[in-house]
Amino acid sequence: MTQSLPVINLAEAKFECTYGRGCDGLCCQNGRPPIYPDERDRLDAHLDKFLPALRPEARKAIEKQGYLSGKKRKLGLPMLRSVGGWCVFFNEGCVLHKLGALEGDKYLYKPAACALFPLQMDEKDNWYVRQEGYKNDRWGLFCLDPQISKVPAAESLQEEIALARRYTDEGES
Repeated sequence: MTQSLPVINLAEAKFECTYGRGCDGLCCQNGRPPIYPDERDRLDAHLDKFLPALRPEARKAIEKQGYLSGKKRKLGLPMLRSVGGWCVFFNEGCVLHKLGALEGDKYLYKPAACALFPLQMDEKDNWYVRQEGYKNDRWGLFCLDPQISKVPAAESLQEEIALARRYTDEGES
């Protein structure tokens, strides 16, 4: 399959998401992705449908303080709040992912940082696959360890690469 997005380490990167097959969603643990203004607007517009699906403590925190962290920012953007060590939208998986999938697009409500994981842009706007040790990545998730997975990222990340291409094309128009 031809990939249309230049990803600088795609040829050697390994990645396999094993959520539900040995992983309980570790990337959502203490997950605080940055939220872009259009993502915030989308979350605000649909918050009522997410609230019933949340963990009770997450719902309570959102209703009291909102879903964004207080003053903490990443890349100059507000971040999602974490409750009980997990992203507020995590409840046996990503609520945003599950509800989007029910509506036909699992990425519909997910923040870009979550939807594209483990793809990321570096400081020179080059796309790369996060890997333990690559570009000093130290997150320590087993799925980012190329010694554990034998699945080429070029195979496992086709949807994420297509989504990144879409985001890139939208940004250029």
